[in-house]
Amino acid sequence: MPDLSEPTPREATPADAPAVIALWEACGLTRPWNDPLADFTRALAGPISTILIMGQGPLAGSVMVGFDGHRGWVYYLAVAPDHRRHGLGRILMAEAEAWLRARGAPKIQLMVRDDNHAALGFYEALGLEPQKVVTLGKFLKD
Repeated sequence: MPDLSEPTPREATPADAPAVIALWEACGLTRPWNDPLADFTRALAGPISTILIMGQGPLAGSVMVGFDGHRGWVYYLAVAPDHRRHGLGRILMAEAEAWLRARGAPKIQLMVRDDNHAALGFYEALGLEPQKVVTLGKFLKD
């Protein structure tokens, strides 16, 4: 059971990578085509992104946040299965929004798989709305 003696999210450090990736995997957020360690490392590498975490030992939650200069983005919002429905997701999203506001982001966006109805309901309850856009993608790997 994650220790929540630190109720406020903090920025992750490189040493947190194994615990964060284990949380992402426990929450079903990783995909074979995305290297979670590379995602984690890139998020901590520069001033325009970070990962916020809650808990010690096994983590209770995490969220990756970044600002591309036009929009703020949220990825990998994860709450440990045994800590869900206690407001941790809301706390992490509020911290992500505060982080983005502090950097001048005018809007927050995120992507949710269209069959993830629980996540869609969660984000809608926070005031996020479906946008009239289609996300297109292309892998840039050789």
